[in-house]
Order: sequence, then C-alpha cells, then structure tokens
Amino acid sequence: EATRGSASGDLGAAEAVVRGTTIDTAPDVAAAEARLEKARLDLARTVLRAPVDGIVTNRQVQVGQRIAAGAPIMVLVPISTAYVDANFKESQFEDIRIGQPVELVSDYYGGDVVYRGKVIGIAGGTGAAFSLIPAQNATGNWVKVVQRLPVRIALDPKQLKEHPLRVGLSMEATIDTRGR
Repeated sequence: EATRGSASGDLGAAEAVVRGTTIDTAPDVAAAEARLEKARLDLARTVLRAPVDGIVTNRQVQVGQRIAAGAPIMVLVPISTAYVDANFKESQFEDIRIGQPVELVSDYYGGDVVYRGKVIGIAGGTGAAFSLIPAQNATGNWVKVVQRLPVRIALDPKQLKEHPLRVGLSMEATIDTRGR
C-alpha cells in the first residue's frame, strides 16, 4: 500500500511537470533541437564561400588542419575579371588613350586565340620610379635609358570564359591608335 501511494505521488508530480506541454514544447525536445541547430551551424561554418569565381593558388592549409581567424590560407585569382598590364616604351605613348581597342595574343595558346580588350588605365609613373630601391647613377655618365609605363588592359569576360588565362603569363599587345 505504501509503494502504491508513493507511485501515485510520483505520478502526480510527473503529471504536474508535463501538464500543458506538447511534444513541441517539451524541454528535452527543445534542448535536442537546439543541439541539432548548433551542429548544422557548425557544419555550415566548415565551408568557405569565395566572394568571386576563381582559381585557388598558393594554398597554405591542409585538410583537417586548424587555423586561426584571419590567417591567410590561400590566394584566389578571379579569372573572369583578369586584366593585362602591358609595359610600353615611353616613345610609344604619343597616341595611346584610354578606351582604345587592343588585340592580345598569349604564348599560352599561341596565335590560335586572339583576345580583344580595351585600355582602361595608364600608370602615373614608370616601374623604375616606383621601385622599392630606385636605380642611382653614381658614375655621372648619363646614358638615356628608355623607360616603360604600364598600361592596364581589360579583357573580354566571354573570351576569358572560353579560353581561361593564368596569372603571370606572357602576352603580346597591339593597341589600335587610329581613333586617337
């Protein structure tokens, strides 16, 4: 009789705890759902999403390796927005203007592919002027050396999709200066 009374009291206490709750509002179920959502969030954070399409180069991390926040792990080269910096002699700049059409041939594809582009920028100075350690003429013999200025050329994204390029390739650029 005492055991029955104790069990009846336990039943009353258990009913008081679960009274007004459903399977959706039960504390154990809510805790399990919170753990599941945390696991989903942790899994989503294991995927790195790039801000642009491109090719991964210079990867400095291995699978399973832990990394610190903000640590560089790779370089992403955006192939669809690639450009060419062509170095023209200063004596060739008389007719070069922004917006002029350019034809480019890459050694990567040979003469089989001719890229079309346009001049989008001209550097404000020569490479020698902005070098980390500029050349100094300490001997006093002033031999004129023709300088080169970088010209930025935007490439057609549709052509880049058909014939992708890589960073650092050699190209030959011909600017159509007839329109001046």
